[in-house]
Amino acid sequence: MKNIGVSINSSKFIDEKIVNEIIGKISTYNKGANIKTYKDSIDSYEIIDEKLDVIIVLGGDGTILSAARTVAPLGIPILGINMGNLGFLTAAESLEFEEALKKLKENKYYIEDRMMLQCEIENNNDRKEYVSLNDIVISKGTLSRIFKYEIFIDDKFYTSFKADGIIISTPTGSTAYALSAGGPIIYPTIDVIALVPICPHSMHMRSIILEGNSKINIVISKKNESAFLTVDGQDSINLEKYQNVIIKKSNEKCKLIRIEGYDYFDVLRKKIF
Repeated sequence: MKNIGVSINSSKFIDEKIVNEIIGKISTYNKGANIKTYKDSIDSYEIIDEKLDVIIVLGGDGTILSAARTVAPLGIPILGINMGNLGFLTAAESLEFEEALKKLKENKYYIEDRMMLQCEIENNNDRKEYVSLNDIVISKGTLSRIFKYEIFIDDKFYTSFKADGIIISTPTGSTAYALSAGGPIIYPTIDVIALVPICPHSMHMRSIILEGNSKINIVISKKNESAFLTVDGQDSINLEKYQNVIIKKSNEKCKLIRIEGYDYFDVLRKKIF
């Protein structure tokens, strides 16, 4: 690999010395490579070189989620090294960094294509679009009352219910907020979308798994209460001017590098169970 990006979450490091050591190790296993570092600014398209062969993300799951929304449209694979707490999306722990670099050089790896979601909100001529790897969440404000939601699947009415909110999750996001809200664990490469209610006020409302190509239209009845849309738990959008939220599978896919020997079920046991 000749062009390598390194995304650094500086909050995970003590000093610059550690960063320099990491860059040095990358150079050792990729002699002559052009290495570009991105510190806490991976969310800016302007700084990303489309010629990157890989971007090594040093941080936790949040750092990978942020990077994924930027590099997925560019088709750049992500090698995640866990410097955080959970690190469920990463390929290796920090102590396994050199081994991961060695296997990367020896082509002992494969790439998983992970589904992403596209979310659209629109009001008259005001239209906004967001992409997520984990989930799109619609929820009430801190002091708001519960909302009524009407759900349409492929333009057909599915159900209406009252709740604190609703999570629309990819299989990757099934082990995040959706799991805490009672949703199922979904194998990450399956082509499905999960709808998980948050504290529903109706006994009949349960999680549902939909075919991956489904178009989901959510109509919110909020009556001057505060509602928010959250993307991957990182970007929050006030829905004051919006009532309809349309979610479907994105054309973009997140490419996660998996080192030879990676075992999803082993990671699941160690980090979730």
